[in-house]
Amino acid sequence: MSESKADVVGIAGGDLRFLRGLLGSAGEDAWERLLEWFVDDWFRLDVLGLDNVPAEGPAVLVANHSGAWGLDAFVLQKVLSRSLRRRMHTLAAPFLFRLPLLGAYAAKKGAVPSDLRAGMTRLADGELLVVFPEGVSGLEKPFRDRYRLQPFNPGFAVAAVHAGAPVVPVSVIGAEESVPKVGELPALARLLDLPSFPLTSPFPLPAKWLITIGEPIAPPERPRAAGARAAAARRLCAEVQVAVQELVDRERQRRDTLV
Repeated sequence: MSESKADVVGIAGGDLRFLRGLLGSAGEDAWERLLEWFVDDWFRLDVLGLDNVPAEGPAVLVANHSGAWGLDAFVLQKVLSRSLRRRMHTLAAPFLFRLPLLGAYAAKKGAVPSDLRAGMTRLADGELLVVFPEGVSGLEKPFRDRYRLQPFNPGFAVAAVHAGAPVVPVSVIGAEESVPKVGELPALARLLDLPSFPLTSPFPLPAKWLITIGEPIAPPERPRAAGARAAAARRLCAEVQVAVQELVDRERQRRDTLV
């Protein structure tokens, strides 16, 4: 290839990368505005208990996960980021970062692939960690099982015990009705390399949302022995799951009186 052709190809490639970046930024800005509209107008979202989030030091915010597409994670991040003056990270399933637009947006807002070491690192730096211990299982349950928590992955509790970080239960009510799962398409999920592909409303329904942050749960003292630490983490995990379920049950009734 001649020098002049190489220059043309280089310039064209640079222009294409610039265009992709521009379109990506435009898409992220549009998604940001849509989230703002969802929170303030479409879902008429109320937030209670923000003062329960520690003003400093490490803490783990543990929320229920629901709704067919995981919209609750984006809504919770939006609400917390504009209400708190603290750096925070959300642990997210690795497949999220492969999704066009949403993956880049999530990473820019502090999401990191769900990994125990990543969580410990953030807590060691004194930051907030937002986790959904039900994982994808919380999104896959049918509408008839709405607001029934699936078993928690204890990784967050291991990290909390290791860092001596309090755990703050969080209830998110509204996602189950806004994005109800009525079925799924396994073949399409396999084709797109996704954990599942739900059948749901093509656009979120205008259900009333209520996010409530409960009182922090103090972690146990960190045992020296590895076996004792694992046992302490399992007990903390079980305690937090009960606390989140009780908060969900209570706040679901409260939300119904606010509609």
